[in-house]
Amino acid sequence: MEKRKVEVVVISDVHLGTFGCRAKELYRYLKSIQPEILVLNGDIIDIWQFRKRYFPKYHLKVIKQIFSLASKGSRIYYLTGNHDEMLRKFTDLSFGNITLADKLVLKLGSKKIWFFHGDIFDASIHNAKWIAKLGGWGYDLLILMNSVSNWLLEKMGRERYSFSKKIKQSVKKAVKFIGDFEETASHLAMENDYDYVACGHIHQPQMRTVEKNGKSCIYMNSGDWIENLTSLEYHHNKWSLFQYQEEDFVKLADEDDDLSELNLNELIRKVTFDYNSLEKTA
Repeated sequence: MEKRKVEVVVISDVHLGTFGCRAKELYRYLKSIQPEILVLNGDIIDIWQFRKRYFPKYHLKVIKQIFSLASKGSRIYYLTGNHDEMLRKFTDLSFGNITLADKLVLKLGSKKIWFFHGDIFDASIHNAKWIAKLGGWGYDLLILMNSVSNWLLEKMGRERYSFSKKIKQSVKKAVKFIGDFEETASHLAMENDYDYVACGHIHQPQMRTVEKNGKSCIYMNSGDWIENLTSLEYHHNKWSLFQYQEEDFVKLADEDDDLSELNLNELIRKVTFDYNSLEKTA
């Protein structure tokens, strides 16, 4: 598959290190593109639920592919979320083409875009973190159960079904929280004269215009790589939502790298080599 050249790609809520992470699909997507800028908008590595005994090869391949993109000229911005909040102590760290930050503002043409994860709006995280973490573990278990049921449904020739989406659609408080989240982010963006605001956190892919007091901005959310498998892409002066479809990546699936010999030490060696190459060409 020929790599697509894209100006900006935004992904969030990957949750590497959890059962629900669709790392294989994300790896194939990252292999298919060559972005000028890649924004990782929070919750990429799930440090809250990190288990030494569970970090499959494709999860490592995603990390390696991100470093590979950086070594080939892509500018990477890793913006911290709540599940990888431990990285916030290293905010504004840069090495090579990779920058770690809490938020980002880019100017594309005449438009300003504000990127941040969005957990700052979630009161449960700030007031009762243990409840938020418990909810994260419960969500991971729900996704694991859902993956088993979907495997059975596919064997029977039926469509996949999402437990969590059904719950969110059925519970009025969840629906209201999502609406409030989008409105709050958009109103703050308008107050600061941003034309776009791009968040993650709520796992709901979205692009819509929000208006208030004669002002407007476009609210965007990159979704997740657990259930929705979506990203935001900017190319030719236009933003769009990308939706991963398995049939579009059949050829790339046959070209997947051999993972049998990959381990963490090998990953570190490869990443170090890529970074040293960047320094030599700088």
